[in-house]
Amino acid sequence: MRTLLVIILLGMLVAAGYLAYSAMAIEGEPIPTEGYVALALGAGFAIVVGIGLMMLLFFSRRISGSAPDPPRHRACRTPLRRCCGQPPARR
Repeated sequence: MRTLLVIILLGMLVAAGYLAYSAMAIEGEPIPTEGYVALALGAGFAIVVGIGLMMLLFFSRRISGSAPDPPRHRACRTPLRRCCGQPPARR
């Protein structure tokens, strides 16, 4: 199964490389300076957005997702802040 996946991914990589080479080998007038500026700004913006989303995912997981469950009262099994008024049992 892994071998098939590796073969498919390598085939996709070869196809993308061929398409990139064939697109760059087309004869014609060169890209103007404004085109290169637009390309650089678009790539930079995409990288900034990607980094921002990954930071948001990382920090939101650290803040809310990895917090342990609140301690529960042994007798009534409710969180201690909504407990029936009895002190929590020691573990």
